[in-house]
Amino acid sequence: MSNLAVGNAALVLRDEIIQGSLEVRDGLFAEVDGGSGLPSAAVDFEGDYLLPGFIEVHTDNLEKHLQPRPAVMWPSSAAAVLAHDVQIAGAGITTVFDAVAVGEYSAASARRQMIASTVETVGNPAMRTVLKAEHLLHLRCELADPAVLDIYEPLADNPLVRLVSLMDHTPGQRQWADLSKWRQFNRDKKWTDKEFEETVERRRAEQERHVGRHRRAVVSLAREHGTVLASHDDTTPEHVEEAAADGISISEFPTTLQAADHAREHGMKVVMGAPNIVRGGSHSGNVSAVELAKRGLLDGMSSDYVPSSLMQAVFQLSREEEITLPEAVAMVSSSPAGMLGLTDRGSIETGKRADFSRVRLVDGVPVVLGVWRQGQRVA
Repeated sequence: MSNLAVGNAALVLRDEIIQGSLEVRDGLFAEVDGGSGLPSAAVDFEGDYLLPGFIEVHTDNLEKHLQPRPAVMWPSSAAAVLAHDVQIAGAGITTVFDAVAVGEYSAASARRQMIASTVETVGNPAMRTVLKAEHLLHLRCELADPAVLDIYEPLADNPLVRLVSLMDHTPGQRQWADLSKWRQFNRDKKWTDKEFEETVERRRAEQERHVGRHRRAVVSLAREHGTVLASHDDTTPEHVEEAAADGISISEFPTTLQAADHAREHGMKVVMGAPNIVRGGSHSGNVSAVELAKRGLLDGMSSDYVPSSLMQAVFQLSREEEITLPEAVAMVSSSPAGMLGLTDRGSIETGKRADFSRVRLVDGVPVVLGVWRQGQRVA
């Protein structure tokens, strides 16, 4: 916990941007003031933006460090987590839900090893004292996979597991409604036409055999432990209605405008990938996140597979669309904080955790110049 003062900053608050200063005491925002004066001994932000620390709800970035190549497991999970942590904090993210896939799909898969090492490393008290961001866990439960319950059940009561998403990546529906896109995504497999058809049929058979039972069991365990639930890749109104009936509060990456609109009607929050915004569209050919934002259907953003995309998307939305910077920032701070019950953080307000970043635009690109967590500089 640290005390400090910051002045001459463009403070991005919930509803407005003000030029002013703030003070941090015991790791919390103590005073937030407008005005052009520079308090004594304050850090001079030289007019740069001061943004609340971002809350990342779904990033696959850690898996890139644990398994940097398809057949390569990094020998030290601690080193992998630390490398991932540097990228996260450097992107202005102070709270991260590391998303790990719960499901194997083959005996040769390294998923179980990756999950075990991730949970052990992120939960290590000594490791948590040196991590720059606060790391929590998001378990992505692949319902069609035969092993999903074997992996999830032992982790269901882990206090770091705060979010569970229900996934079904069976080819031919949801994200992979277009089979050609799924084949392209798996081009490293180098399937023949016959092998591709056999794989699709096998996956569909597994879906028929497992999804219903696994869905009921995962939902029950999550409810038992008070874990927030998300539905992944909702595509049809029926998908959304099924999720709503299960008490799911977040629709994560809906693939169609119809699904996103239906989710909002059912009181669910809609989260989309920031890379979708930065790239100008979905890599899978699904609905544009910008289109949802324009229609007021976007509640939160996730960096998904590129940590820096959150900051880029925030400024891109506020520059190119009819969305203010405070509104865009809320999608990666106060909104996800509300979705996940993190009432102690997510905005620059007296009494909230002093998680924030200093950002400057250079040729229109947001550059993170510094990051503070609970008043202590971490990047």
